[in-house]
Amino acid sequence: MADRFEIGRKTRRAVLGDAQVDRAEAEVTAFDAPFQQMITEGAWGTLWADGTIPLRERSMLTLALLAATGNFAEIPMHIRATRATGASPQDVMQAFLHVAVYAGVPKANHAIRLARETFAEMEREA
Repeated sequence: MADRFEIGRKTRRAVLGDAQVDRAEAEVTAFDAPFQQMITEGAWGTLWADGTIPLRERSMLTLALLAATGNFAEIPMHIRATRATGASPQDVMQAFLHVAVYAGVPKANHAIRLARETFAEMEREA
């Protein structure tokens, strides 16, 4: 599992960037360390590291699933990750249009607002 953890750390940094991962790692406590290990190994070291689906498509799937399930808190982080995954704003919009049809317009509307705000912040930072 140590290899899976290191693969996960590398993948997480490649997708989210050093600053985001450094912040997350700095906030780890003894209480949530097992959870951080699990997501590093499982989400990043297994799922995101699997090359079957390109990062662009994986990014779009992740954003659509976050929106469809109403897990909006991570949408800005994953919008920022599109810099590394290659998902364009148009790709993101297509993912959220699918959310509107298959999971509900209010969820898509909220996700689109978050994406619009985050893309604007990213543009100002550039």
